[in-house]
Amino acid sequence: MTLKTASVLAFNRKLDISDGFFWQLDSNDEKPVASPVDIREKSVRGTISNRLKGAMASDPSKLDAKIESPNPQTVDVATLDHDKDTLRVKWSCKVLPFDGKPSVCNDQAYQTQLVSVVEEYLNDVGVSELAKRYAANIANARWLWRNRLGAEAIKLTVACTLDGKQAEAVIEDAKQLSLVDFTAQSDALNTLATWIEQGLKGQAFILLDITAEAKVGYGQEVYPSQELILETGEDKSKVLYSINSIAGMHSQKIGNAIRTIDTWYNAAEFPIAAEPYGAVTTLGTAFRQPKQKQDFYSLLDNWVLKGTKPDLEQQHYVMAVLIRGGVFGASGKE
Repeated sequence: MTLKTASVLAFNRKLDISDGFFWQLDSNDEKPVASPVDIREKSVRGTISNRLKGAMASDPSKLDAKIESPNPQTVDVATLDHDKDTLRVKWSCKVLPFDGKPSVCNDQAYQTQLVSVVEEYLNDVGVSELAKRYAANIANARWLWRNRLGAEAIKLTVACTLDGKQAEAVIEDAKQLSLVDFTAQSDALNTLATWIEQGLKGQAFILLDITAEAKVGYGQEVYPSQELILETGEDKSKVLYSINSIAGMHSQKIGNAIRTIDTWYNAAEFPIAAEPYGAVTTLGTAFRQPKQKQDFYSLLDNWVLKGTKPDLEQQHYVMAVLIRGGVFGASGKE
């Protein structure tokens, strides 16, 4: 019987990431006390700035009339207090064992072959390269997104409890670490990568507590996640995310930054998140097109169904997508 992709196939994520919580403190205090960053509303009068079309672009009087009309907007904003200069963001990451077994699969023959492929990779290659890259993206504070750009310096601490004892890996300034390659070496990075590798191998229960302190300036604006407004009746044009009145960042946004490890796509110039089609929404581009047979499904099907093992770099990519988790079945629907 010819082996076919299971119509129902899903994997749970192996990097279980919490939301990020925003706190603030004054770096000049001897014993700084952190307080939550809250979100408040601000009402502003906007100006017309969109690209003009048709008659308005060619008629100065119509543009003047438009500019005279008020454009009031109500938006959410998050800032540090006037006496606080440092943003502290805290979140946690649980690293779960990765053995290639799907959470759901309705074809046992396919599951057996899939698990065999993953086991061969784990035995012959291992997850050290993936662990190193995940560790690098935690350590370089990529996950702070816009908050990283506006920081003078970022101190990052990762705590992990092993055998009842707490250990720490400290990065004195995460901004000194590159966002475009994974060549940096340090004791802290190696320790963090080892913890993640132990978790993926199931050798230890790994729960990482990550804290970043970014010096951004007194009273400066900070950037939690922005909510997607689904209700057209919403009276605010920008709504920021909060958890129990504390400004926060979505776990999905942090997770996207941590899995930004794919430098194995064609003509790679920078890392992208490990996604089935190499999708980067901010660029409106899918860097792994099925036509090139470099997308996740093409590589996985050739590997599992035909026994065609991809190059080592593409093996890393396929495993990174499985660690990401998702629904990968072949439903037969277009």
